[in-house]
Order: sequence, then C-alpha cells, then structure tokens
Amino acid sequence: MKFVLQELCDQVMTAHAAHRPLFVRGGGSKAFYGNYRPVTPQDGHCLLDMTAYNGIVNYQPTELVVTARAGTSLASLEAELAEQGQMLAFEPPHFGGPATIGGCVAAGLAGPRRMTAGGVRDFVLGARLLDSQGRLLSFGGEVMKNVAGYDVSRLLAGSMGIFGAIVEVSLKVLPIPFEQCSVRFEATQQEALSRFAQWRSQPLAISATSWTAAAQSSADGIAVHRADADHGDAMSAGYVTVRLSGAPPAIQAAVGHIGGEKLDDDQAVRWWSSLREQTHSFFTRHQPLWRLALPPATPVQDFGLPTLVEWGGGQRWLSGSIDAQTIRAWAERLGGHATLFRPAAGPIPADGVFHPLSSGVATITRRLKHELDPAGLFNPGRMVLEL
Repeated sequence: MKFVLQELCDQVMTAHAAHRPLFVRGGGSKAFYGNYRPVTPQDGHCLLDMTAYNGIVNYQPTELVVTARAGTSLASLEAELAEQGQMLAFEPPHFGGPATIGGCVAAGLAGPRRMTAGGVRDFVLGARLLDSQGRLLSFGGEVMKNVAGYDVSRLLAGSMGIFGAIVEVSLKVLPIPFEQCSVRFEATQQEALSRFAQWRSQPLAISATSWTAAAQSSADGIAVHRADADHGDAMSAGYVTVRLSGAPPAIQAAVGHIGGEKLDDDQAVRWWSSLREQTHSFFTRHQPLWRLALPPATPVQDFGLPTLVEWGGGQRWLSGSIDAQTIRAWAERLGGHATLFRPAAGPIPADGVFHPLSSGVATITRRLKHELDPAGLFNPGRMVLEL
C-alpha cells in the first residue's frame, strides 16, 4: 500500500505543478451530491481515484475503534464489524453503489439512527489527509480525548473533500442492539409531530422514526394507498413507523406505551433500508429532492409537495420543484437550513445546492481551505462555489 499512497502523492504534486484542479473520487455512489460536475477530458490529469488505497489498518473490538484506509469498501467494513457484533451507529447510506469509507466521511451523510446515535462527525476520532503539496497530515487519533485547538478530523466530515484527500480515518463503533422491534400506526403529519414531541421527553428506547403520507407507495407493501393524501400537509392521512432498540424489557415497555402494529423482521429491515438507501418510491420520482434540517418542534408547513419526515421531525424531505430562495428563507427563519439534495435534471441554484454558510462558518471554512489547500486544487466548488 506504500506504493499506492506514493502514487497518490505524486498525482497531487503533478496537478499542483500544472495548476490543475483535482477531483477526489471513491466508489462514486454519491457523485450526484453537492455542486457536482462531470470530469471531462479537457480537465486533463485531475481525477484522484482513492479506491486502490484500501483495507482495515487497525481494529480493536474491545476498544470500539476501527481505522481504515479511505478506499475501503463500506460494505466490507460493516461486514467485518458485524462479525464482532458491532456497527457504524450512524447508519451511513450506500446508495446502491460501491461506497467507500472515505466518501462516507467526506459526504457526512447518516441514516435513520442519526436521531439518537449522532452524525458522522460524532464518531470520527482521527484522520490522515493528503494536502495540496503532497504531504500527509495527521489529525486526532484513536481515542476520544486527544484534541487541542481545532478538531480538524471532525471538520472533515461533510467537507466534500475540499480541504484535501482523506486517506485514512479512525471511527468509534458501537455494539449492535441486543434486540429491535418496529411498529406502525396511522396518523396525520401534525399528529405525528405531536407524538414525536411527547416521546422526546420520555425515556423510550426509540432509535428511528418516520412519517410518510398514505398516498406514497410503500417499499414494503404495507401502506394503504389513498387519493386524498398526496401532499403531506397537516391533515393528510399517513403512517408513523417507529424502531425500538435495546434490552427486551425496555422494548416491551415502549411498545406498550407507543402502540401500533408490529412489523415482522423482514418488513422492518426493508422499511428502514428503503429510507437509509433512498429506495422508497418517495425518493424515485425523478423530481428535485430537498432536504430540510429543522428544529424537531417545527410545526407543519404545507408547500404543496409530497413530504417525508425523519429523525423525530428534525429531517424533512420535499419532492418537487420549489424556489430555492423561498424554501431557504423559510428554513432559516425557523433555525434550520435547506439543501437541494438531488437536483434531478434542472439547473442548481445560483449559489449552489447547499444552504449558504453563515458569516462565521464561512470565515472558518475559508481559513481552513487556505491553510490546508492554498493552491485550491481539491474539489473546487463542490461544497462552496467560490472555494
């Protein structure tokens, strides 16, 4: 692997000398995400393929830590963890492709368990970064408390590779829950948000929640189709699905409190996978897909578009065309932000797919970019158009 790493360093130095941008790529499963543009022959030698630099460097099940090279297959890493009864608790999506752990961290995306376990950056302990001068920089380590100053390793989560190429990452892992159970019951979106608010103040073993309108065809064939529930507004009929994880007594107590109909194990696995991997029909409409990150207590707002709610109300998806400035201004007033997650075939907003950074965050981002990639080589514009 030393030869592969040296080759990556050489490619970076060659691009630096030629003043050419570098587009970092893993498995390509998230190529649609961010301010993406295809690499063309006119770009020259500018595609930095990380997949050859793979493999688990160190795994200590008793310490709940794994270190892997960036090109390591996410599926193979999860399989290795599962053999030891452990998992990546933030449930990173694969999106049907050969996802890598480097791309997982760079994209910073998490699945249904994010509401209780935390996001990607909460599990990043350390990282090695290839900078624009071909140097290997190390940040953090393999324990929780080893950082002074900027925690750069965690800032790499969700950075879309604009600071450099992640070549290695250390992650905290957690045991797989002893038992899991999913239940479902009918509710409008307004009723669902009210129930979510009640549960937040109670010691329930909830690890994931979702609300979908009844008109949205279900990935597992459970939901009933209704013509009067097409927009996901406050009064639309729909379904709340709840996953409970932990010790059997805690799950039994939570089921008795929440109610609903139990899903069998196969149905439950298919349901949560359809949200994690976006194979549910809601995500396959070939329409622009907006992701809203909002305070969970935010009330229902009807934009006349199909809606899907996750994370106890903290993540809401809208499928369809809507003015970017309108939806972003609404989200910002409520203390959240809006991302054009999948632009579909239409043009992206003039300021990019991501919600514009606040002045403070933008200043820190520019400083980090200047320190780590002063030549502006890596993934130009992928996260912020001007960087």
